Amino acid sequence: MIHRVFGLAEVSNLSPQTAPSLPENLELGACYRYCEAMARARHHNFPVASRFVPSHLRKHIWAVYGFARVADDFADEPEFEGRRSLELDRWEQRLEDCFHGEPPDHPVFVALADTIRRFDLPITPFSALLSGFRADLDAAQFSTYQELRSYTSLAAEPVGQLFLYLSGCREPGLLRHVNELANALAEAKFWQDMAHDLSRGRLYVPIDDLRHFGVSVPRLEGLSPENGFADLVHFLVARTRASFMRARPLVQQVGDDIAVEMAISWHGGMRILEKIDSHAGQLLTKRPQLGNADKAMVVSKALAWRGGSLPRRLWI
Repeated sequence: MIHRVFGLAEVSNLSPQTAPSLPENLELGACYRYCEAMARARHHNFPVASRFVPSHLRKHIWAVYGFARVADDFADEPEFEGRRSLELDRWEQRLEDCFHGEPPDHPVFVALADTIRRFDLPITPFSALLSGFRADLDAAQFSTYQELRSYTSLAAEPVGQLFLYLSGCREPGLLRHVNELANALAEAKFWQDMAHDLSRGRLYVPIDDLRHFGVSVPRLEGLSPENGFADLVHFLVARTRASFMRARPLVQQVGDDIAVEMAISWHGGMRILEKIDSHAGQLLTKRPQLGNADKAMVVSKALAWRGGSLPRRLWI
């Protein structure tokens, strides 16, 4: 799930050959570099902690990413089949030990402990993420949109909250907006990756919506949906676009340190929705994605919107 929020990642499995090697020791700098290597080992449309994020924040974003990346792999990757719950339980125990001041025994938690201490991060969003990953082990379908939102409140929204906390923002209004952005980014990836998720036995389109548009699960799984499928996709895009619009005040009001990064996330998500909408009828056979021209346009729009924040930053 974490790839759906961080960097609008493309679908890709991280093989043992491309996974970064554990550092030889638990020296703090080496542990942060390990988290960075995990982020760089996956293909993302936009980098995790890009150059538009001040350098003093990047390593801390990588630490949060490392925590979520490993937990998400426990829930998703084939190598953990049969022991997913056990690995998530162990990861949660390490998290609790981290907050209780126990010496970490894993490079991710060495880096994360330092980040937690420096920014006084609460345990709540980390625990919520783990609950979201556990939900992936059980829920293959969602009956209603409210059930889907309950899921993204655990599996996506905590990422946005932590991003704000790292920037020094805890204002309740902005937290509501970042929750909308995290949910919208997650939904955009659900629709973009629908065929891939179906191949893994997962369907994020609420059953209520399928019934309304006369689309059946068996036909979806067979990649030959009924005629109402295109209308269904147009509807899903419209609802997700509304979530992006609800998140728009975040980009306008957030502090300078992450303003451009938030604008890139917003415009990137809106652009992929346009691609999904234009491929509605072929979504299961032709996965929409952002090309280089799309990425350049997204960055250009983000800079036009919040690029004025860059000269005002105290840290570059």
